[in-house]
Amino acid sequence: MRNEVRQLRIVKGLSQQELGRALGVSRQTVNAIEQSRYDPSLPLAIRMARYFGKTVEEIFHVD
Repeated sequence: MRNEVRQLRIVKGLSQQELGRALGVSRQTVNAIEQSRYDPSLPLAIRMARYFGKTVEEIFHVD
């Protein structure tokens, strides 16, 4: 599953550590999601979507 997390994080001027802190996950988890090595749980995907003011579908894509 591809995603737009890295781009959205950069637009907000956040480090992976800062985004992880805001979402209650580690920097390593943010990195793994950005690299599409880890698919977030639905509750985490929803938290991310709310944080960025997007829908889950706008952030996560299945090709």
